[in-house]
Amino acid sequence: QVQLVESGGGLVQAGGSLRLSCVASGSTLSRAIMAWFRQAPGKEREFVASVPWIGGRTYYADSVKDRFTIFGDNAKNTVYLQMNSLKPEDTADYYCAVHFRLRVVAEPLKVGDMDYWGKGALVTVSP
Repeated sequence: QVQLVESGGGLVQAGGSLRLSCVASGSTLSRAIMAWFRQAPGKEREFVASVPWIGGRTYYADSVKDRFTIFGDNAKNTVYLQMNSLKPEDTADYYCAVHFRLRVVAEPLKVGDMDYWGKGALVTVSP
């Protein structure tokens, strides 16, 4: 059992930045992959970024590559999503999620690959 709590969402102007945080509690995440997904109104939930809890290779959706950075602080049980050069099309609910590697998956992760989800954090980017 894992609980994930996102924070840091809000309203920003295009070109601005936000940093989302996801605090994890419960089961150990030593073998887990942490990820961020987002879902815009009327659209499917889509992969944004991922990184192993212990660190390693990161993956990004093409739409956010070179603008977003995923990183973690294990001492704080927290994974972050630094979002720079935000665009109106980045407006969405952003969800933290974890995959425990109990089954074989391939990057980029899909919604069905994830074992636990946070409640989401709303990011709104005004033009």
